Amino acid sequence: MRTQSGHPALVLTAALMAVAGLAACTPNGGPSPSPTGSSTSATSTSTSPGVPSGSPSPDTETTAAAPSPSATPLPSGPGQGNAELAIMIKPTETGPATSFTLVCQNGVPAAESQHPNPAAACAAIKKNPAILAPVPAGKDRVCTQQYGGPETATITGVVDGKAVQASYSKKDGCEIAAWNAAKDVLGSSAGAS
Repeated sequence: MRTQSGHPALVLTAALMAVAGLAACTPNGGPSPSPTGSSTSATSTSTSPGVPSGSPSPDTETTAAAPSPSATPLPSGPGQGNAELAIMIKPTETGPATSFTLVCQNGVPAAESQHPNPAAACAAIKKNPAILAPVPAGKDRVCTQQYGGPETATITGVVDGKAVQASYSKKDGCEIAAWNAAKDVLGSSAGAS
């Protein structure tokens, strides 16, 4: 096989790199089974206080694939109340960010949550997970031209099996309304108005 540039070695090298890259990205593309036919597990159990024996440690990587971002929005109304979120609040553009995690199981906060009020946040997510899917700005949306402050926030993670990536600010009435709807999830340190 020859390319237009006449370098068959380049084509072979590119093909080998592509195959190697695909092999690294395939499910269970990790370590091969041992020669005896037994396989090893990447899951470890926790010996942390407050975590039941046999449960995966919060610091342990899981072998389950993360759900891919979906185009379907989070549903309005009651949800399952399962969430794993990273929340970052910036008081100003140059100010230091405050970050914390929120983990909910059936609307109840898990021990590894580092949220200022995890019970209120998990209850809010279970009551209406759509609060973490603010409507993006567009031509058809009319917003009051008011300024609520320099704070910004981002929330990333998974809610009820759906990927979440939301940004909040207080630059106009629509953004302030989205911030206020998600204020329990943003935490008391978020300075919601």
